[in-house]
Amino acid sequence: MVVRQSTAVWEGNLKQGRGRMKLASGAYEGPYTYLSRFEQGAGTNPEELIGAAHAGCFSMYFASLLSQKGYVPKSVNTTAAVTLDTVGGGPKITGIQLRTEVDLPGIDDKLFQEIAENSKANCPVSVALSATPITLEAKLRR
Repeated sequence: MVVRQSTAVWEGNLKQGRGRMKLASGAYEGPYTYLSRFEQGAGTNPEELIGAAHAGCFSMYFASLLSQKGYVPKSVNTTAAVTLDTVGGGPKITGIQLRTEVDLPGIDDKLFQEIAENSKANCPVSVALSATPITLEAKLRR
């Protein structure tokens, strides 16, 4: 079993406070604020990091499933757009849109789309986020 850790520290109130998030691996450490989360301020936010994790997990899982069927992709390029809305008076992640483009000659589009949907449903991050609606747009580039 693998356990991954990240940490966050928040100082102050919601609007004027600030925080820092750090990955235990040291690959990322950076600030976040009310402005970076709910507006367009500098820094990152939890939703952006969730999107990066989801895009990375989906891409690896999709490549694995394609390879198991004998189709090794040249590249899997995925973007995850995480929507944060106000629902019931508070913030809520209301959806994640995965958009992927795969450079892969020799596969028919029907099989490609079936494997893409399987990847969306079963990559570990999708499973963890299953309470949130997740959509997928998968394009095949030959």
